[in-house]
Amino acid sequence: MNEKKYWFPAKPPSHGWGWGLPLTWQGWVVFAAFWLLLVAGAILILPASPGWFMAWAFGLAAILIFICAKTGEPPGPFLGRDRHKGPGG
Repeated sequence: MNEKKYWFPAKPPSHGWGWGLPLTWQGWVVFAAFWLLLVAGAILILPASPGWFMAWAFGLAAILIFICAKTGEPPGPFLGRDRHKGPGG
């Protein structure tokens, strides 16, 4: 009866690999925090050092992907086909 509630849904196979918009309030908090921190970095870090801003943005993206992987639905096959069967398979 203890069913796991995913914070992020898997994308449909025709939309690539990854996760969609959040399903729960926890997911929305993570999603909003990502964007707020990204904008804050653009305001505070980008004017002084574009290199550090890129590191900031990549770091935030890595954290978001990690959270999606841990709390989201497992993504399906890439581009809606089995990669081992070849094109159109």
